[in-house]
This record gives sequence, C-alpha cells and structure tokens, in this order.
Amino acid sequence: MLQEERFIRIRALLATLARLDTERLAQELGVSRETVRRDIMALQEQGVLRRVHGGVIAAGPEPEPPLAVRQAVRAKEKRAIARAAVRLLEAGQTLFVDAGSTTTILAEELSALAGLTIVTNGLAVAQRLAAAHPGRNEVILLGGSVDPALQATHGGATVAEIFRLRADAALLSPVGVHAQHGATSFDHREAAVARAMAQQAQRLIVLADHSKIGVVSRVCYAEAQRIDTLVTDAGARAVPALADWKAAGRQVVM
Repeated sequence: MLQEERFIRIRALLATLARLDTERLAQELGVSRETVRRDIMALQEQGVLRRVHGGVIAAGPEPEPPLAVRQAVRAKEKRAIARAAVRLLEAGQTLFVDAGSTTTILAEELSALAGLTIVTNGLAVAQRLAAAHPGRNEVILLGGSVDPALQATHGGATVAEIFRLRADAALLSPVGVHAQHGATSFDHREAAVARAMAQQAQRLIVLADHSKIGVVSRVCYAEAQRIDTLVTDAGARAVPALADWKAAGRQVVM
C-alpha cells in the first residue's frame, strides 16, 4: 500500500473512531509499527491527528469526558440554565430530553411542573425524573442499545421509537453550538438521537453553558436556523461568538 493510500485509510478510520492505537493501525494497513510511526509523524505535521500515549486521536474537538466528570464542571451555571429553561415550558407538555450533564440537572428542575410527559434516552435523566416527586410527571425511557460510557440508550431502535412520537419541545445539550454550524456532538450515536428529537419536536431549545458557544464538534444534528431558543449562562456575555446569535435575530435566554 502506497503512503498516500495509507494516509487516506488513517483519515477514514479517525472519522469513525475516536482513538486508534499503533497496533490496530499496523494491522489495518498491513505494515510494520515503524511504518505506522512514520505515517503518524507525517500526519501530525499536517495537523490531521495528534499523538497520545499508545496511539493517536483526530485533531480538533476531543470526546467529552465521562458524565460523572462533566456534572461537576460549571454545575452552578448548568443549574441556572436548567431553571431558565423550565420557565420556557408549560405544565402538560410532552418533551424530548437527551442525555448529558446539563439535562441531568434539568431533570431535577422539571419537577416544578406537573403533567409533563418526558421522553429521554438518558439513564441518569430518567432516574432523576423518576425520583423527584413520583407520579407528578410521566417518564418514558427510550429502548435501544445501552452504553455505560454514554449513560444513554442509542442505535436504530432508539431512533425508531422517537420517530413514532411528537413533542411540544426538545431540550438538547450539545458539545458545541455555533451561529453558522448549529448544534454539534462528538459521538455519532448521540447525534443521531438528538437529530431525531429535534425533527420530531415543534420547538427546539438548546442548553449550552458559555464554554460551548462558538464551538463546533464533529457531527451536526441541528442547523442553526432550526434552533428556536438558546439558553446559556451570564458568562456568555464575554464570549464574542454570542453576538452572532443576536445579530441573526435568534432568541437567547440567559
């Protein structure tokens, strides 16, 4: 296999896998480890990938940390975002809520309303909802494949269930949100679920703390013009990218 062909193959693998180890690359390409190391060095100089211990990852946005880690980061801001989002809702509505640290906090705040039907793929979201005032709201956990790292269900079965339903609003928390590139996720499986929820909801509400404003990750699941409301924290006032949202005339709630 020629070097250029190997480069194309490595790029293709990185487009679908978050991380590749040197041994896996050698097997995929049918070459020695030494050849793989030379290819990695060349691609790193081109800005295609980054070397990490034992392998490589794609250059650009990195995978999100585990949910337990994310819940402890900017928790105060996420709580404020969740409370602001609840004020946009009404009792008796049907909601889609995806998995994430911000939406897990949102689950606790949703108990302020009654008669909601909340459809989610988030395991932690469903647990928090069910524990807060049992019987106050109906909680539907979507079926599908379960990934302990994502703390969520995903896959074709999950998406198929979503397309059998309609919701008044979808409340989604992306890896990044950009005035031109929309709401994005790093994981293709999470993005597929979020995309289906966005399509099946009358209103799309994106919950993103200030660190996510202007950020673009690997997979777009909702174009910017499809987002009805962006809910963020006061720290976003210092983020230049927020001005693009306001210039486009889109609703921003802090």
